[in-house]
Amino acid sequence: MSKILITGTAGFIGFHLSNALLERGYTVVGLDNINDYYDINLKYGRLKESGINQELIEYNKPIKSEIDQNYSFIKLNLEDQENINQLFEVEKFDLVINLAAQAGVRYSLVNPQAYINSNIIGFTNILEACRHNSIKHLVYASSSSVYGLNSQMPFSTNDNVDHPISLYAASKKSNELMAHTYSYLFKVPTTGLRFFTVYGPWGRPDMALFLFTKAIIEGKPIDVFNHGNMQRDFTYIDDIVEGIVKVLENIPTGKDKISQPSESVAPYKIYNIGNNSPVKLMDFIEAIEKTLGVNAEKKLLPIQSGDVEKTWADVSGLMNDLRYKPDTDIKIGVRRFIEWYKSFYNVH
Repeated sequence: MSKILITGTAGFIGFHLSNALLERGYTVVGLDNINDYYDINLKYGRLKESGINQELIEYNKPIKSEIDQNYSFIKLNLEDQENINQLFEVEKFDLVINLAAQAGVRYSLVNPQAYINSNIIGFTNILEACRHNSIKHLVYASSSSVYGLNSQMPFSTNDNVDHPISLYAASKKSNELMAHTYSYLFKVPTTGLRFFTVYGPWGRPDMALFLFTKAIIEGKPIDVFNHGNMQRDFTYIDDIVEGIVKVLENIPTGKDKISQPSESVAPYKIYNIGNNSPVKLMDFIEAIEKTLGVNAEKKLLPIQSGDVEKTWADVSGLMNDLRYKPDTDIKIGVRRFIEWYKSFYNVH
């Protein structure tokens, strides 16, 4: 089987994806810098679940999983061009999945430089390494945030995305443009995935489901922005992983016309991965309340800078090309998250 580099494996999606690909027989090298954007104990918890001994982790030192010998992990910054290049030369990857990035819409208003370093400079290093090491397919994380001020629903990959409203979104749009350039000039096959509000077990502490669950369990009020008048196309983690795996094995050839630009013949694709079914924020909160058996105290607040009122994914590209559509019901996904949360944090 192929050897795959997955960046961001101490992160939410990367953790689940690496486990899924290992189960399918791939050899996986995981990479993460384990930064402190959120609680690093959760990141180390994910790595421990994958058999990585925290005490053995040193910068730029690969270590083997104690559970699966086909998995190894290296702590490394994407901005570290010299060591990224050396890693590619030594490991001779077949495929690359770049999920590592500085995440978060709101944090990009506070620390913009972190987004430039990781999402622009770091992604350039990944593109260059793929270019010079004959990588068969680069799959990378984009985001539904690129749709910005678009008002036409559902969001389609045919839509113009020239009006982002956060630096995070702008960095992800930049990744798509950079990937297209490398696909066109150097024939590096690339596929960008616009994720729509991913949730589930081992999820990020800065996301709504985690914040709401924690606050309700602790008897604290929850912050409900835009006075609850928000809708999100919540997508369960298992559906995201399944979509990534299907995309990984469907390498673009450049023969299909794409939306941006329409005349491109680069081996380049963009897909939305979402549930194609927006959920009202208040209904989402109600699903959490019913699972916990507690009514939340709600603090209604104005919309935050960088947020959009509604997201809705057009997944016709996935359905047409890969015959795949995410479909996990929000009630099931919320219940599974809360079961994990209670177990991980020992809540009775």
